[in-house]
Amino acid sequence: MPGQGPAPKRPDRRARKNSDPIPLRVIAAEPVAQPELPSIHVEKDGELVEFTWPARTEEWWAMWAASPLSAEFTSTDWSELLDTALLHAQFWSGRLSLAAELRLRVAKFGATPEDRARLRITFAQADQAEGNAPKPAAGAKARRGPLHGLPSEGPKAAEA
Repeated sequence: MPGQGPAPKRPDRRARKNSDPIPLRVIAAEPVAQPELPSIHVEKDGELVEFTWPARTEEWWAMWAASPLSAEFTSTDWSELLDTALLHAQFWSGRLSLAAELRLRVAKFGATPEDRARLRITFAQADQAEGNAPKPAAGAKARRGPLHGLPSEGPKAAEA
């Protein structure tokens, strides 16, 4: 099973604080609304027939529309995801050999928590939850109080 290795560490947890080797290039792009699943015709027994989208694929397509990730999708993103929807439909129609390709394609869009970590995407709710997390327990110094050594003056110092 091909993969891309482990998800990257969070930048604040890295031992070295090197900057990214390739600077980020920012391009202005307008997000677009999700298109409907199109009517398509496929060849069956030498004739063109209208393709019926499986109910599971229609649910999957609606799930992407509701995803917070899709708010930033451009027309090219939706086009690629539409091609992936066709693979999804074929997979749910019994072509299990498409599983690997389907997994790779949805990973590009951040379908799983691991995929989002690799793409360096986090949901805002996760950031807020970190702020509300309980504070770690105090260290050993706080539990034991100040360290007392041998007295440096006074009657006990003379005896020592």
